[in-house]
Amino acid sequence: MGGRFDTTKIRHTIGKARIPVLAACLCLLDVPAHAQRIENTSAMFAALDKVTAAVKHLSVGLNQTGEFRTLRITPRACYTRAATETPRTSTFVEIDEIMFDGKEKRIFTGWMFAESPGLNPLLHPVFDVWLTSCAQPQSAPAAKGGPQTGPGTGPAAPEEPPRRRRAPR
Repeated sequence: MGGRFDTTKIRHTIGKARIPVLAACLCLLDVPAHAQRIENTSAMFAALDKVTAAVKHLSVGLNQTGEFRTLRITPRACYTRAATETPRTSTFVEIDEIMFDGKEKRIFTGWMFAESPGLNPLLHPVFDVWLTSCAQPQSAPAAKGGPQTGPGTGPAAPEEPPRRRRAPR
C-alpha cells in the first residue's frame, strides 16, 4: 500500500468544486433571449437572368406571387430582428417555373437567408434568386410571456437606450 496513491478523495473534492460553476452555467441558460424575431408582410428578392445579365429587385407580399421572367415567387414567411440585435433575415419561399406547355413546376421550396445569400439561393440554369431583406413589420418583438405589441405601439423607445450605450465603445 505504500506505493499506491488513492485518487478517490481528490476526485470527490474536485467534483464538489465544480458544482457552483455548473450551477452558474445553468442559471445563464434560463435567461430569456432578447433577439426575438419580427414578422414582416413583405419579402425583398434579387433575381438575375444569366442570359441577359439583368438583375431585378422584387418586393413580394407574403402569400402573394411575384414574377420574374418564367419564375413565380411566393414567400410564405419573412422574419427579421430588431435593429439593435445581430441581423438575421430569413424567408420561407416557394418558386415555380412556368414550362413551355404552360404547366407550373415547383423548382424550389425552402428557407433563404439574406445574411448568407450563397447558403440557400435558387440556382437555376438560367436564373438565380436570393433574399435581400424583409419589409413592413406586422409585429414587434415582445418580452417572453408578455403581450405582443403592434406596429403603432412599437418598442422603439425601450430599444434606444442600449443603442446609445453601445455607440461610445
